Order: sequence, then structure tokens, then C-alpha cells
Amino acid sequence: MQLGFYFDQSKCIGCFACVVACKDWHDIQDKDVNWIKLLTLENGRYPDISVNFLVLSCYHCAEPACIESCPVGAIHKRAEDGIVVIDQEQCMGMNSCNLCREACPYHIPQFGSETNAKAQMCDFCLDRWAQNSKPVCVEACPVEALDAGTLDELKAKYGSIHVAVGFDYATKLQPSVIFKPSV
Repeated sequence: MQLGFYFDQSKCIGCFACVVACKDWHDIQDKDVNWIKLLTLENGRYPDISVNFLVLSCYHCAEPACIESCPVGAIHKRAEDGIVVIDQEQCMGMNSCNLCREACPYHIPQFGSETNAKAQMCDFCLDRWAQNSKPVCVEACPVEALDAGTLDELKAKYGSIHVAVGFDYATKLQPSVIFKPSV
């Protein structure tokens, strides 16, 4: 089984509720750390312009580049659900390594502002998932642009589109995300 995210780019209004809810739920105090990011993408030239939003978080890839790049094995993929997790005790820290962030095409592993900060990233709200609740970003979205579940469930419900405005699907890594792109 592989858990993943669904993002309806056509619904997202760029309100940042997902970002705020994540920081609050995980008590992330560092202003430089966001386990979920919301990008604003402006396209075109006046008078033909468009604005789209793209949610970026760990996509818990089938073949994560961050795992392969970690020299001390601090990152692993859980066999039972495919969630990628970081053992901060094992992590060498940003000053000594930073290879996971460099290897990820989405630059998802985050490092705080403290000296030799340890890698951190979305863990699919493991605590919530264990209680049969969806990740907090999903529940916080006022327009229901986010969803989470097994990839099979998400594909059955939403289809299997892996492209969106501003997103490049890394075929080798196979990010666990389904999109409804903006038109």
C-alpha cells in the first residue's frame, strides 16, 4: 500500500490554510521551515495573465532520491504505508550534509535556522493517520482542494493525472500525488 496526496489546482484559492494548519499542528516555530509550501505561479503577459497555486510537500515517492542520498541511513520508507520519515537522531545536519535536500527535485527536506539543523519534512501527519484522521492540511482546506489516502483510492476517485501547472513529475522517483490541474 502506498499513501499519497491529491491536489485540485483548479480549486485552490491560495489562502495558505494548509500551510498555517501544518505549522500549528506540528508546532513548527522556525519561520524558515514549512513542511508544506504553497507556490503562487503567475503566467502570461497583460492582458492575458493567469495565476495558479501549487502545493508542495513530501510526495512520499515510490523511489525517493532523499533515501538514496543519505550517507547515514537517517531516511527510510515505511513498508506498511510508503511514508518517508527522517530519524533526526541519525541525521548529520545541514552543516555536515544537506544531500537529501539537494537530491530531491522538489527540495522538500527542510532545515531550520539553528546551528547544524537536522532535516525535517512532512510525515503525512502520522499521529493523525494512526487515529484514522487525514493530514491536517487536508482538513484545513476550506475549498477541499486537498485529499489524502491510498494511491489506489485516490486514482479511483480522481483519476491518475500526474501533471499540473508548475509541477514536473519525476518519472524515476514516482511521487505519490494525483492532480486536477488548472485549465
